[in-house]
Amino acid sequence: MSARAIPFRKMNGLGNDFVVVDARAGALGLMPDQIARIADRENGIGCDQFIALQPGGNGADVFMRIFNPDGSEAGACGNATRCVADILARETGAPSCVIETRGGRLACTVNGDGTVSVDMGAPKLDWQDIPLSEEFRDTRAIELQIGPIDAPVLHSPAVANIGNPHAVFFTDDIDAHGLGRFGPVLENHPIFPDRANISLAQVIGRERIRLKVWERGAGLTLACGSAACAATVSAHRKRLTERAVTVELPGGELHIEWREADGHVIMTGPLAYDFEGVLPAELVSGDAA
Repeated sequence: MSARAIPFRKMNGLGNDFVVVDARAGALGLMPDQIARIADRENGIGCDQFIALQPGGNGADVFMRIFNPDGSEAGACGNATRCVADILARETGAPSCVIETRGGRLACTVNGDGTVSVDMGAPKLDWQDIPLSEEFRDTRAIELQIGPIDAPVLHSPAVANIGNPHAVFFTDDIDAHGLGRFGPVLENHPIFPDRANISLAQVIGRERIRLKVWERGAGLTLACGSAACAATVSAHRKRLTERAVTVELPGGELHIEWREADGHVIMTGPLAYDFEGVLPAELVSGDAA
């Protein structure tokens, strides 16, 4: 591919940051290695995910493709969805939109206070839909542990799919465990054929959870919207919290409600614009499809 000027926006949701490019007028043709160069924090722009906006179909306003820093593609990203919803609202003047992703169609609303609410859909809770490589009838606690068999450090995570596969370990203190050490191992554990996001959750009260997340393909992150949704669903399934919860992440707070009426998960939180620019030619040059 010959290098060309590709404008971008740098945005974030609770510190979970993105390089957002508009490919609605024509395909960018970027390959995984080029995306990895853009996402590199030392030699590129730096981001947790690279977001490409493509034309929507079947009533969707836009199709959002989500790429991890290693160039792999993700199915959903709640924080990026809020950012894209705000872009669309500024373009159209309408507070509501529908964003299509690999993980499903997401209805979004920009609220009067500047936050964005995203209908993340209904969680997938059956083992084959998460997916897991073997059957577990009760996905509130599967057989998986860290540490010695007779004295595991962490064990029996709840699992769910909310656009991406998630495993949530509940613990009394999320700061007492090195998620950066065992996150990569669990992300790639054979029980998760599509890999998984790994979270540590600490229930503070019936309406509050603390959360740390190792995101597949990205590593430790300041915030992960779909993980906050998975933690809320899992906590309520285990009767630890109510359906509406404030989730404290290292980057800030999200409000999550697992709506009883239709089983959909509603995520509400802020977003921010960091800066705009043009991708440097050396990052997008080279062979591409």
